[in-house]
Amino acid sequence: MADKKKFTLEYEVKSSPRILYSFISEPNGLSQWFADDVNFRDQVYTFTWDDEEQKAKLVSIKENKLVKFKWLDDEPQCYFEMEIVQDELTNDVALAITDFSTDELLAEKRLIWDNQIDYLISVLGA
Repeated sequence: MADKKKFTLEYEVKSSPRILYSFISEPNGLSQWFADDVNFRDQVYTFTWDDEEQKAKLVSIKENKLVKFKWLDDEPQCYFEMEIVQDELTNDVALAITDFSTDELLAEKRLIWDNQIDYLISVLGA
C-alpha cells in the first residue's frame, strides 16, 4: 500500500467562526454539506453517502476553532481536521482542511474537498 501524505487546503469563508463551527462540528450542520446523513453516538460520527457508511472518531475539538476526526478504518497516523482560521488584522475567516492521501489520489481528494467547501459556502449563503 502506498504511503499517505498529509496535505492542507485553505478556503476563505465569509462567515462568523461561531456559525461556521456549527457546520463542521454538529451532525445537523455536517449533514447539510459534508454527507447525506450524519449520526453521532459515543464519540463516533457515522457519515452516510449514497447508502454507504463510514465511521470516524472525534479525536479533538476546540470550540469555534477546530474539529479533528479519525476514520476508524484508516491507517493509525491518518486523520482529517477542519480548522477555523481568523486573521487578526482583517477578521477574514478561512477554513483550513488537513487530510491524508496517496500521491495517486491527491488530485481527486483535493477536488472532492473543493466541491464540498463550495457547497458549504453556498449553504452558508456566504
